[in-house]
Amino acid sequence: MATCEFMLPPLQYGWEPLVAVRSGPQSSSGSTLKMSAMLETPELPAVFDGVKLAAVAAVLYVIVRCLNLKSPTAPPELIYRDSALARFLLKSCPLLTKEYIPPLIWGKSGHIQTALYGKMGRVRSPHPYGLRKYLTMPDGATATFDLFEPRSEHCIGEDVTMVICPGIANHSEKQYIRTFVDYAQKNGYRCAVLNHLGALPNIELTSPRMFTYGCTWEFGAMVNYIKKTYPQTQLVVVGFSLGGNIVCKYLGESQANQERVLCCVSVCQGYSALRAQETFMQWDQCRRFYNFLMADNMKKIILSHRQVLFGDNTKKPQSLSDTDLSKLYTATSLMQIDDSVMRKFHGYNSLKEYYEEESCLHYLHGIYVPLLLVNAADDPLVHESLLSIPRALSEKRENVMHVLPLHGGHLGFFEGSVLFPEPLTWMDKLVVQYANAICQWEKTKSHCSDTEQPVSGQE
Repeated sequence: MATCEFMLPPLQYGWEPLVAVRSGPQSSSGSTLKMSAMLETPELPAVFDGVKLAAVAAVLYVIVRCLNLKSPTAPPELIYRDSALARFLLKSCPLLTKEYIPPLIWGKSGHIQTALYGKMGRVRSPHPYGLRKYLTMPDGATATFDLFEPRSEHCIGEDVTMVICPGIANHSEKQYIRTFVDYAQKNGYRCAVLNHLGALPNIELTSPRMFTYGCTWEFGAMVNYIKKTYPQTQLVVVGFSLGGNIVCKYLGESQANQERVLCCVSVCQGYSALRAQETFMQWDQCRRFYNFLMADNMKKIILSHRQVLFGDNTKKPQSLSDTDLSKLYTATSLMQIDDSVMRKFHGYNSLKEYYEEESCLHYLHGIYVPLLLVNAADDPLVHESLLSIPRALSEKRENVMHVLPLHGGHLGFFEGSVLFPEPLTWMDKLVVQYANAICQWEKTKSHCSDTEQPVSGQE
């Protein structure tokens, strides 16, 4: 029988050519060996192994940098003036001096902490039961807040109410608010949570006005209701993000607003909208992207009330026109929305005037009750230059303490071992722990003053 043979061309990369394959009768063992030789995977060149290792190293480097894994964990930085109150707080609030440990894999990234807070709020958020209250404002607006009664006795056995102002466009139904309220109730606090005007999707506006950056009218109405309804209660004022600006401005507007107030806690606010305006338009730390997302959410809320705000049958502000509605559709930043719509609810002539008057910066020095200002060093929304405001204040005033942990993002402050966060956050526990300490401090002062006996002069 005739046979034929052919040679396979030599392969690239310096591999040896295979032996000739000859057709015809061959032994089975020889055929098997030659087929095995053909099917063997050639050894990869060393240069390709180097490229793979470099790619893996590059990916690991990016992961380490993005997740900030090399950042250490440490106790928060504390800025305060030495005083009896400060020493008492350091002894009574272990979280102030204890190391804050975020989840190992992602917790050191301020972006991920912020994104998780924004997306899910909290893990396994409870559903505390409360009653919704309605208050009619002088201009016809309807303010609402939710009232939650305590579920245990307070640590000092007194009646104490937390009056809470949530972040921008937030309300009592947000997960982080529900989690905090549930924890505060279990620690013996009554909680009153303001629902920002226009934020609740099922509550219609009754006047052509929404909440703004620093309007304290609705919060003040809620506080007055609590004072009148519970004449024996004392107040702990709490504000988150934009809510922190509102509560600080409210207290600083008048000393009368500080009556029966034990203390105030502000978490993750920026203190000056005017100074933050420029930084919020920068791409550094992706602030411009966060700005866009928040502006998009604000547009949706405003447009859901456009009939009341822009309708022909409403007594809208004279400066608010249909042209502003057109500008709203094309707005890509909070500043554009504030300029075209928000400032006009209160008749401000310019964006600068609006930010100047609505920020708590000029009211902080009028607060005389104990004040805790909490920020995170890796908060992507609050530029580090803004932190000079609470730092300077706490260095001058004995009633003020600034707490600055390395991690936490914007209203994140998650805790957990490796991957999954715990339902309660470091922030939740710190606010309640600080409030408990202030209550103990006030009770101790009151007890000391009650036991002091006047010494009469001898004749």
